[in-house]
Amino acid sequence: MIAFTLDAAPGRSGRQDAETEECIRKIARGDKQALAQLYRDTGAAVYGFALSLLGNVQEAEDIQQDVFIRIWQSAGSYKAQGKPLAWIFTITRNLALMRFRDQKKTIAMTEEDWQAMFADQVQMDGEDRIILKSLIETLSREEQNIVMLHAVAQLKHREIAQILDLPLSTVLSKYNRALKKLKQAIKETDDSKGGRK
Repeated sequence: MIAFTLDAAPGRSGRQDAETEECIRKIARGDKQALAQLYRDTGAAVYGFALSLLGNVQEAEDIQQDVFIRIWQSAGSYKAQGKPLAWIFTITRNLALMRFRDQKKTIAMTEEDWQAMFADQVQMDGEDRIILKSLIETLSREEQNIVMLHAVAQLKHREIAQILDLPLSTVLSKYNRALKKLKQAIKETDDSKGGRK
């Protein structure tokens, strides 16, 4: 059985946001160590979001690198509002959308892509990853993005609405619909494996 929950992802603490904003202020003054720290703190979330948008490991890695280059170049224009991760994800989204428009296509995620995405989930074995992949694929691309941003990047729904440029009500509706789809798919998977209780 997959050992994670989709509806109990905690948000970032105010202290984490303050530390991230301090890194951005230092980057604006040319501090390369602060950029390295920001990468350590947020790089995995940026990569995960880019991967959910583009569906390709190489493209996601390229976008991740481009995001931190863009942060280095534009940190001076950042307006501190207590939500630095939303700003970072907006940059990620914009760069991914530009890349997507340039290519006019999406590439299906390979098994290696899925393994890379969940490599840090030590409690997941190969079968769990295959099941998770098939479950996630039952969702639309937009539903996948919303679920990943909430469950993996631990963003609040209003932050996701800002990043994806959607009304909050739409994000909430799509998130709840996605959870229902996933729960139904999990039930069907358990039932087909004889996992009824």
